[in-house]
Amino acid sequence: MNRRDFNFTIGTAALGTVLSPAAFAAGTPAWALEADVAECCSCAIPCPCNFGRPTDKTCEGNRLIQIEQGQIDGLDLAGIDFLVSFEMRKWARFYVSDALSDAQYAAFERILPLAFAGFDKISRGVERVKLTVAREAALLRFSTPASNVEMKLVAGLDRAPIRITGLPSPVFHDYVQYESIVHEHRSEGASWSHSGTNGFTSRMIAKSA
Repeated sequence: MNRRDFNFTIGTAALGTVLSPAAFAAGTPAWALEADVAECCSCAIPCPCNFGRPTDKTCEGNRLIQIEQGQIDGLDLAGIDFLVSFEMRKWARFYVSDALSDAQYAAFERILPLAFAGFDKISRGVERVKLTVAREAALLRFSTPASNVEMKLVAGLDRAPIRITGLPSPVFHDYVQYESIVHEHRSEGASWSHSGTNGFTSRMIAKSA
């Protein structure tokens, strides 16, 4: 699965169009969410994958997802924060904030295979860990015990943020270009360290059909 198809899978899953017949027979719950997304990957700026032009090189990334509002089958999704570390097409691992309540974690487990199917299909598992996030005017930092990311805004005309619209995924509303300062991950079987590579923030808006 290339990066374009991967992001499309996330998007179409979010629209309820790639679920199996068995899932429909069992009764897929209604859901909707809006989340803030931040990611660094190993691609050069701008990452071609996000524009529907997937790279043929290794793509290693850390994606932070913070659900601001949403529900699934009556369960509240607001306040669910997690990080996905991944090597595109090969594997992903979920690091869920240990600050989540039991009810929030149960809601996370329900929404995972529906709104985040692209990652879930290649998942190596889920861990509950300390997740820290710090935002400044032009800097964003987030980390887990396995991953550490610091990224800065890429300044455009008149030092304004570079905003990109119309990208082919519901993950990419209000896309703002960043650059990695530190982009690291170390876990069993995986290790990388990058700087000066692609980063972005965006808004994910998705719901079931």
